[in-house]
Amino acid sequence: MRRRNKQSGSIPLRVNTIFRSLRHRNYRLFFSGQSISLIGTWMQRIALPWVVYRMTDSEVLLGVVGFASSIPSFLLAPIAGVLIDRWSRYRVMLVTQIISMIQAGVLAWLSLSGNLGIWHILVLSVALGCINSFDMPARHSFVINMVNGKEDIGNAIALNSMMFNGARLIGPSVAGIVLASVGEGACFLINALSYIFVIASLMMMRVTEDREKKERVPMFREMKEGMDYVFGFAPIKHIILLLGLVSLMGASYQVLMPVYAKDILQGDSHTYGFLMGGAGAGALLGAIYLASRDTVLRLGRLIPAATALLSAGLIAISLSSSFFISMFLIFFTGLGMMAHTAASNTILQTIADDDKRGRVMSFYTMALMGTAPFGSLLAGWMAKVLGTPWTIFIGGAVCLLGALVFYRRLPELRRLVRPVYVRMGILPEVAEGIRTASEPVSGT
Repeated sequence: MRRRNKQSGSIPLRVNTIFRSLRHRNYRLFFSGQSISLIGTWMQRIALPWVVYRMTDSEVLLGVVGFASSIPSFLLAPIAGVLIDRWSRYRVMLVTQIISMIQAGVLAWLSLSGNLGIWHILVLSVALGCINSFDMPARHSFVINMVNGKEDIGNAIALNSMMFNGARLIGPSVAGIVLASVGEGACFLINALSYIFVIASLMMMRVTEDREKKERVPMFREMKEGMDYVFGFAPIKHIILLLGLVSLMGASYQVLMPVYAKDILQGDSHTYGFLMGGAGAGALLGAIYLASRDTVLRLGRLIPAATALLSAGLIAISLSSSFFISMFLIFFTGLGMMAHTAASNTILQTIADDDKRGRVMSFYTMALMGTAPFGSLLAGWMAKVLGTPWTIFIGGAVCLLGALVFYRRLPELRRLVRPVYVRMGILPEVAEGIRTASEPVSGT
């Protein structure tokens, strides 16, 4: 009996570990507001490609719309990173959330009034891409302020992923029901209303952003400084390069899911919604695992392993024509994708210098979102020429090759990161050994 009590007591302990970042008031507010808002975001993400394909029956236009929503991140992210390192990240987040609510409201009004056309979707997608170019780096960079330092940064990023993918699990399933019963306009309206919660949570925060005062230099010099820093330090460079490759060739499978659900699986909007929900379920499980980790150590080896899992899932999905098998496979695809991006995010934020974090995360945004438009166009074109299954297969194979290259470089990257972890105290016993060894020996 005593042993059973000890075992049961470990469950609350593990739960406390997973959710430890919620002890910080600002992060707790952000987590609650964003959790609701992201459900609406995912409903819009699911509804938009479905309505494009319904209106046009064109794989190419699916790729074009994906391109329009993401290309601003590629073009604006370097500039946004410099400005975010200059401005208040909190104010940037607040403004971008308000503008995002307006964008969703306009989309809902056009759809519900029966006036929505493809050109409206393209213009509003570009607008949202511009907003996200500033919102994503600011949000990622501000996490460290919400948890008051780097001690809980890894857990907070994992909880962000858990929140994002919990919404990804709920949103597509709800969107599938709403699409079939009411229509896409309702999905857009729900998204617009959901922003109220995250805006309210931001306004309730008590924010102090202490930054070291430094001489203002020209923007392009700061951009170059950020670029030299990112591509001059091999661990940051290789993490971002692999992330860009996966976003270009692997993540673009999502653009083709309406085609896959309709033409390969012979399904409808429910099929599409459940497929995306299955990917979200896998991603949620991966986020829970990352949140339960006590340290950022050994996250580096997770990056190629997660990429390989994503790759294997994509290759297997390309060979499947069964809904149930595809649901099983897409679960692991979502798990691999989330674990890769969250582990990359955690390591980048941990090893980045404080005064360059905005610029580092802008390159993270460029790799994650900025390459997606080219991936969307490429996927649309390849699906037209080769077919959807072959397009997904090739994407998985290329990502697997990238994972193998990263794995071969991993020992060198770990050696370069080690002094950073020592300086930060993540390896305290090593830091103490270096300190002791550097002290002068008396009596010599």
